[in-house]
Amino acid sequence: MALKSHLGCIAAALALVGCATSSHVLIGTPRPPIAPESVRVYLQPPPKFEQIATIQASSQGSLALTSQQNMDKAIERLKREAAKLGANGILLQGVQTTQSGSIGTGVGSASYGGGSAVGMSAGGSFGLYSKAAQGIAIYVPPQ
Repeated sequence: MALKSHLGCIAAALALVGCATSSHVLIGTPRPPIAPESVRVYLQPPPKFEQIATIQASSQGSLALTSQQNMDKAIERLKREAAKLGANGILLQGVQTTQSGSIGTGVGSASYGGGSAVGMSAGGSFGLYSKAAQGIAIYVPPQ
């Protein structure tokens, strides 16, 4: 019975964390959608480009465990958002690490009899972290 209760709590926590996020605000003219694999990430502005939108995405809800996995998921979502707008580039502006939740559990036991009682318990928790990335979806004309 206790195991079912703990599994239920974990499932509820994952459901709360499970909301994938990405969004955009248009600041230019969108183009026809392209494949996300065609979107390039820039840390410095290319010589010539057109701004299409500000975009943001998070790794929240991805169940990624490491910092690198969270970063990869946030960038993947940025690329998908940019590709929907026809942007072939993202000018990355920032990345933050945020705690998106935590999971904890505990167990306890007690026994008594014959004028004595013994109680024991143990518990633990860990934080769930995600990456949030922001950038500008851009179109870089062919050279």
